[in-house]
Amino acid sequence: MAEAVVKRLVTRKLAEIKDEPRAREAVRQILSENFLAEEKIEAEVKALLLENAKLIKDSASDYQRLFTLAKTKLSRERGFIL
Repeated sequence: MAEAVVKRLVTRKLAEIKDEPRAREAVRQILSENFLAEEKIEAEVKALLLENAKLIKDSASDYQRLFTLAKTKLSRERGFIL
């Protein structure tokens, strides 16, 4: 994935990259951090929904919809772009 990003940046002349292996590693690191941050948010959302499982069940709300809404809200609060 990092290779594709760097290749696209160079091809579209959006960035001048002199050291492509280093650029790929930087992109790889950023992507990895991003995925970890998203996983952390998802874990927090699952915990939040689990804490409120009885309320959710009693209200007949859709779990997936609530999960998406809560994830979006937490992401926005933390300045994380999904």
